[in-house]
Amino acid sequence: MSETNASTPAAALAAHLLTRLQPSIQASEGTFVLGLSGLQGSGKSTLAQALAEAAQARDLPTLVLSLDDYYLGRGDRRTLARKMHPLMITRGVPGTHDLDALIAAIDGINAISPAQPLIVPRFDKGRDTRLPRSRWRHQSQPPRLLIVEGWCLGVPAQTEAELDAPINTLEAEEDADGLWRHRVNLRLIDYQALWQRFDALAVLQAPNWSVVRHWRDEAEQAAREAGAKHAMDTEALARFIAHYERISRQALARLPALADLIVWLDAGRAPVVTLSRL
Repeated sequence: MSETNASTPAAALAAHLLTRLQPSIQASEGTFVLGLSGLQGSGKSTLAQALAEAAQARDLPTLVLSLDDYYLGRGDRRTLARKMHPLMITRGVPGTHDLDALIAAIDGINAISPAQPLIVPRFDKGRDTRLPRSRWRHQSQPPRLLIVEGWCLGVPAQTEAELDAPINTLEAEEDADGLWRHRVNLRLIDYQALWQRFDALAVLQAPNWSVVRHWRDEAEQAAREAGAKHAMDTEALARFIAHYERISRQALARLPALADLIVWLDAGRAPVVTLSRL
């Protein structure tokens, strides 16, 4: 099998990162678990796929799991919104994922077989709910490399003092008492158990929050131009991404000191510096 076409930026970056990771992967007794963290629009899903293709080309069977596929469906989020806070209806923040299922998938990765395959959920963002179980993925062989990709991977929780003041209009008007952000932060503490399953954490580091908002708007504009039914207008998008702002800013500030591999991106998503602590 030939290695991923290195003429593409993602493939070239994947080959570079895999070279840094390969000694650790080969030294691992079982499946090596890589967390790949990147804020919205950073290209993490594209990079995860390029890493998988490059690893397969080096005879390293690879599986990619996305945090997004473990979103709770609309019905479960409606229950959260009723019991916890109305803002929990919107997918994305800690507390809106099936965390236990994802941790169980990682913990059982070396034991899967044709008789007991890993069944991976799939989430339909257009319909904002999970696909039927008949359309979920099945993995019947343990991978050598497991890539878990997601927007908030590795992010530590904030202190109580950091949660006091709202940081945007959404928090000021729809979470004036801070209940939602405090509960999301408590769930983020729970997510540390997931982060601890990673043998290494790679981070795509955006320049700042303004650039992340621009990247997200680019994606939504493309959806609008394509006539996608789920595409948001400017006002709806601004409210949607406000749900992510607090943790995104925490990621920008804290992840560079926590990552094993960090790729600093410019505003055009081009890597400008790669730092390895492996």
